[in-house]
Amino acid sequence: MKREPDIVVISDVHLGTYGCHAQELLHYLKSIKPQTLVLNGDFVDMWQFRKRYFPQDHMQVIQRILQMAAKGTKVYYITGNHDDHLRRYTDFSTGNIHLRDKVVLQLKDKQAWIFHGDVFDLSVRYSPFLARLGGKSYDYLIVLNRWVNYIRKTFGWQPMSFAKKVKHRVKEAVRFIGDFEKTAINLAAEQGYDYVICGHIHQPQMRVEKVNGKEVVYLNSGDWVESLTALEYQRGRWSIYEYDEADYSVLNRNIVVDKKTDFHQELLHSFLVR
Repeated sequence: MKREPDIVVISDVHLGTYGCHAQELLHYLKSIKPQTLVLNGDFVDMWQFRKRYFPQDHMQVIQRILQMAAKGTKVYYITGNHDDHLRRYTDFSTGNIHLRDKVVLQLKDKQAWIFHGDVFDLSVRYSPFLARLGGKSYDYLIVLNRWVNYIRKTFGWQPMSFAKKVKHRVKEAVRFIGDFEKTAINLAAEQGYDYVICGHIHQPQMRVEKVNGKEVVYLNSGDWVESLTALEYQRGRWSIYEYDEADYSVLNRNIVVDKKTDFHQELLHSFLVR
């Protein structure tokens, strides 16, 4: 049975890249029926797009979202830096699909300000070449990471994220993330918004800050490259959803346990009979 959150926000899917977890996202999208779905930037990665690499499950994600829109879900596609070519078509709408640079949603007596967040990234604004070069390096790092995790999985070890380790250990990365979040919160307070929702930095987050007496809730939807997270709004509350493969497994563990139990009982019985 599908869950029915009021609003779902996902960002930084990066369809068309090796790092995208399209199959996992497809599982998630098939499990929900939201009233509103917000794709908060970098949904299709036009920086890294290659004609020779756009697997079937990447296309199925797009088809799934089109199906959701056809069945009544309002879909907002907010442009990001990796799909910035679409900004020339901002404010275009067709049916339930709306292309925007930012969105303000009225949630009862509160307002949510939603945008990708690349406007805070100076490398994107003033040095797009370096930003694109960094994007390619990040993509290669993710590919390497997948191979390493494939090997770790064969040994029964937990997966690891190179990119997350870099973000948490490199002072410049930690400082950038902190400055990014602080800037978003301060601007939201100045504009009188209650929620500010971003993507871009691939860091799922939800916290409350007070700025000059104004309470602002900062939220970041994370990504579908490393974190595999989304934001969900239901019954007046926000939460961070984190993908868990076990939730979508068709294997019934109880049946497996019962079979093992029966096997051991039969083996013991045959031994005693002898």
